[in-house]
Amino acid sequence: MSLKRTVIASALMILTLVCLSYLSHGENICLNKPFSSFPKKIGEWVGEERYFDKEIYDTLGVDDSILRSYSSHDGQHIELYIGFYRSQQEGDLIHSPKNCMPGAGWRFIREEKLSIDSGTSSGKQSILINSMLMQKGGEREVMFYWFQGRNRYISSEYMQKIYLIADSITQHRTDEAFIRIITPVIDGDDEKTVRYLESFTKLLIPLLKEYLPS
Repeated sequence: MSLKRTVIASALMILTLVCLSYLSHGENICLNKPFSSFPKKIGEWVGEERYFDKEIYDTLGVDDSILRSYSSHDGQHIELYIGFYRSQQEGDLIHSPKNCMPGAGWRFIREEKLSIDSGTSSGKQSILINSMLMQKGGEREVMFYWFQGRNRYISSEYMQKIYLIADSITQHRTDEAFIRIITPVIDGDDEKTVRYLESFTKLLIPLLKEYLPS
């Protein structure tokens, strides 16, 4: 990350913390349904529960979350993580993987915005997400992630902070979810892996609307 981007990101983080510290702490926004009822079968993928260490959950500060490994009939595995925050006014802000993944040894090779089309009950929907190719040693993985809450899908960390401040003032809400999907690169083919993740994401998006508050 360049010095300019680092300064901007740091300034936005400080501004967010300052603004939220002066706003009401009366939020009580809950999920429509608890994540414990989230489907373990999504299309052809079948999920198995996974868990972070307690220290990681303490750091994340989430109010409800999912960590699952979904397997397809061809043996491919996709890790899905969703963390939901009822309020971000108590100092528990969503962590960007751009900050935590390098700390775990991952190096970002390619970063791009990807438009995902997904059918919903109200018709076709297109959302913009982050697609990251990353590497650690001999391992290569593709990661999708975005922020979702208060009727918004957000791919930019900068805009996520700006909307967070604006909505805390105009809506008195800071509830939000972070969605991350990761899979190892398939047969050394980055583009094939992106298409594979995209097919899973198209099925996931309509499900999220059933759980996340509008």
